[in-house]
Amino acid sequence: MIPDSGVVFWMLVAFVVTFAVTRVITNLIRRGRGPFRDMSVGGVHIHHQVWGIFLLLGVGTVELAYRPAHPWLEVLAVLFGMGAALTLDEFALWLRLDDVYWGPEGRRSVDAVLLATLVGLLMLVGFSPFDDDSSDGELALGIGLAINLLFVLAAILKGRIVLGVLGLFVPLVAFIATCRLARPRSPWARRFYREGSRRLTRARSRFPEGRRMRWDPIVDLFAGRPSKDTEDATR
Repeated sequence: MIPDSGVVFWMLVAFVVTFAVTRVITNLIRRGRGPFRDMSVGGVHIHHQVWGIFLLLGVGTVELAYRPAHPWLEVLAVLFGMGAALTLDEFALWLRLDDVYWGPEGRRSVDAVLLATLVGLLMLVGFSPFDDDSSDGELALGIGLAINLLFVLAAILKGRIVLGVLGLFVPLVAFIATCRLARPRSPWARRFYREGSRRLTRARSRFPEGRRMRWDPIVDLFAGRPSKDTEDATR
């Protein structure tokens, strides 16, 4: 099934623009500049992911109940992109259940946004995790998808989250990620790499403390530079 490039385009543009605008506004609030202020109700701080969740719920309900055609489909795509950006911009808060937006853990929110943007770009150029070419039979297609999902799961358990997600769209990538060394703090390493083993030693050498991702300069732009005690985030 090939995604509708027009819908994906509007969704991706709305996602990126909303994320960028949100980061500008939150930076201004943090520095006490401009007219923007944190929103509170009864002394409770309302995070912007709340508005994102409402948008996603509303868009999902309208799409499932009414199945609108063009141009309302594009309007829903824009609203979905906005909601997804507002929600993923506070992805770290999902995991920590605490306000870590500007802390070291908050960098994971930007990681999530960049990963979602990468997925959107793959969809925009026509990649799909579900190939509707059933010339080899539905059984063979199902087996192929199941095997690839196992590789994707293994890659994610190894801490290779970016490669695992890419593997949903390009199966060979998931297979390669499965064959590569796991990150030392990943679930795979904790389960299969014994303390003092050669593989764990290699993993710690390959991914030293503080080593994150190659897109760290982009993360620094939106989240600020990490402190020295920043955790080695898995990917």
